[in-house]
Amino acid sequence: MDEGLQEDIVIVGAGIAGLATALGLHRMGLKCFILESHDALRTTGFGLTTWTNAWKALEALGVADSLRHQHVQLQRVSVTTLATGATTHTPLTGQGKCGQFETRCLRRDLLVEALARELPKGCIKFGAKVANMEVKDYKSPPYLLHLADGTIIKAKVVIGCDGVNSVVSTWLGLQKPAYVGRSEIRGFANFQDGHGFEPDFLQYINDDFQVGLIPCNNQTIYWFFTWSPTHQEREIEDDPDKMKQLVLEKTRDILKNVQDVIERTRVECLNTSRLRCRWPWCLIHGNICKGNVCVAGDAFHCMTPDIGQGGCSALEDGVVLARCLGEAILDGEKGIEEKRISMALEKYVKERKWRAIMITTVAYFFGFLQQGHGKVKTFLWDKLLSRIMQRRRMAITDFNCGSLQNPASLRPHPNYSGSARL
Repeated sequence: MDEGLQEDIVIVGAGIAGLATALGLHRMGLKCFILESHDALRTTGFGLTTWTNAWKALEALGVADSLRHQHVQLQRVSVTTLATGATTHTPLTGQGKCGQFETRCLRRDLLVEALARELPKGCIKFGAKVANMEVKDYKSPPYLLHLADGTIIKAKVVIGCDGVNSVVSTWLGLQKPAYVGRSEIRGFANFQDGHGFEPDFLQYINDDFQVGLIPCNNQTIYWFFTWSPTHQEREIEDDPDKMKQLVLEKTRDILKNVQDVIERTRVECLNTSRLRCRWPWCLIHGNICKGNVCVAGDAFHCMTPDIGQGGCSALEDGVVLARCLGEAILDGEKGIEEKRISMALEKYVKERKWRAIMITTVAYFFGFLQQGHGKVKTFLWDKLLSRIMQRRRMAITDFNCGSLQNPASLRPHPNYSGSARL
């Protein structure tokens, strides 16, 4: 058993939140060590709708321009209620309080690769599954991360970006995310000669499902399908062939454009997951940070995908957390490093918690209102609720998490080594 590894900042998880936080720290002039349980970067989900708030974060991280060149800008959201044929159109362009609105659907593999490409080589340890963690009082570094292979890594700061089944959030005592009774099938289809769709976000709502199509570029369409599965359907969720057939059966004779995209989708480009949410009251009363440990991304605010803010919020987390930590470490005073880091994490939580609670709540109710319509609910949705909720979604996206300060203006903390030892 190897007990000799010691790091200053350890990030658990190389998903969007983990990579964004690591890159943010790198932009601040700090190094970290990332533990990833998988053998390679995770691309599950295939597509990620990035709204204006996400692009502000990507600009702060320095990767926005390269991603813009690979993805088309979306022009509007069109939501159609299949029972009535009513359609609501919401523009995705124009001027907001934080600048021009911008929405694109990114291929997840291109996003995580763009973030990882900017990091120092060797800072990600793949195949490193954290089994549990503990704290050793009065020792430095105080945190011990026990890996599944028996390795123990000592850390001064631990950031949990390890998703809905987070080991770090469990250590903090956060209640596990709850299943909301719905599942989602996601995938993407490639059209070598072009798909012919306009750059619009198309969404269709039925009594028992909702489905959406979003172009990533001229050749790729990302799609999703959410529904409340029966017991029999839950038993086949791990079979991509049967899931593909399920979507085709439910959309047959009513959505030919959807059928064409689903037919084109290869089963290896399809993923099914049960939708989970960490309830707002868990965030109000739970520990998002404790000492020099905190969480970000889904490990912090797992939410339903109904307003497309899970990945966007994770990017915001990365920028804010890196800024708070960077200011504490690089502009600290000798002898009070641990206290300043703890205060920096509390500052991060204060800045992020209530926005996370608001977004999580809106996402849940957005999904609730869209799915499972009766006649009265459908009437209210078509005449009133659809426009209100679309305006609310756009208001959430009109947000800037801020920039990362030039590290040249900050002086390094004398007790911080600034290196990630492998």
